[in-house]
Amino acid sequence: MDVPDARRLGELEGENAKLKELLAECGLDMHAFKSVLEVKRWCSVRCFR
Repeated sequence: MDVPDARRLGELEGENAKLKELLAECGLDMHAFKSVLEVKRWCSVRCFR
């Protein structure tokens, strides 16, 4: 592997790490949204009986 290939590999590994972090954050956001929806659903069923 020559120097440009090694440099490009480093760039791609950095980009991959950023994408993995974004994916993890999206997963946390989805979990939070699902929790909020579950509470709203529970409240709407429970409060309007």
